Amino acid sequence: MPTHPDADDSELLMLARAGDAAAFERLVAPHRRALHAHCYRMLASPHDADDAWQETLLAAWRGLASFEGRSAFGTWLYRIATHACLRLIARRPRRITSPEHGPALQGTADLGDMVPGPVWVEPWPDGAAPGTGLHEDPADALLRRESVALAFVAALQHLPGTQRAALLLREVLGYSAAEAAGMLSTSVAALNSALQRAQKTLRDRMPAVSQATEQDRLGEAGLQQLLGDFVSAWERRDIEALVRLFTEDARFTMPPLPCWFDGRAMVSRFIAERVFTTPWRLRPLQANGQPGFACYMRPEGAGRHVLGAILLLSLREGRIQALHSFLDPALYRRFGLAPELD
Repeated sequence: MPTHPDADDSELLMLARAGDAAAFERLVAPHRRALHAHCYRMLASPHDADDAWQETLLAAWRGLASFEGRSAFGTWLYRIATHACLRLIARRPRRITSPEHGPALQGTADLGDMVPGPVWVEPWPDGAAPGTGLHEDPADALLRRESVALAFVAALQHLPGTQRAALLLREVLGYSAAEAAGMLSTSVAALNSALQRAQKTLRDRMPAVSQATEQDRLGEAGLQQLLGDFVSAWERRDIEALVRLFTEDARFTMPPLPCWFDGRAMVSRFIAERVFTTPWRLRPLQANGQPGFACYMRPEGAGRHVLGAILLLSLREGRIQALHSFLDPALYRRFGLAPELD
């Protein structure tokens, strides 16, 4: 949680109030990544988080004169950002996952049409996450990874905006009930009531074990072995070796295509009949605190592999429980991925 500004920040604040844009940028810079992550958790889309962050910056610049220093500057920014997110939530439909759009397919011939627009829960590059340092405390690292995990962010979207904000301010950002109530312009009793309802909804929708804990239980060596086996089987198009890595209830989703496949048998059938018709090369990446890959496919007759998907994996008990494939080119640019490989 942000601390009160020091003397240097007070001087920057004075300069910013006098119209010094560079001083304002220096004031905001230490909070930028964490605030952007907060907006992402609220909205489940890095693109929507951009909109909320830009609205936050504009409101903070215009409202500097109203900041009296009775709370930390960062706390004031979080208040502005949270209300910017709440306004977006009120104007836009909530982001959903593929199983919420419709039932799983029972065949692989027709995958349907893309459903574009602000519809889907989207991934968040780990490089954009706050607190990723060499000397980060292990407990803090675990909380950071859990706080942006796909399952957690997707579950948050089932909460009304105020419940979403109450839970994030209290349980992720660590504000006291009084501080969070003040930031939401409500009473402590109302804040606690919203938090209790949010906690119950999340308990019903979250897996018993978080992805961060699943990875820690597997250990670094075990995780790298699993990922290495996955890449080897995928690039060899060895369906039998690949399927051995899946849980019985494995899922495969691919927004903005609404289709998805449920169960190891249907996932393996889809991969064998549709995915493995072309050669692939995988390059590792990290998103939402989860392992993933940039997936490059080589179309028939082409001399190069072109970027075809961002694939994130969800794990359970040392196996792959879900494959989340994202096909939106706008996400590829956000991850800074090369469009093709030699």
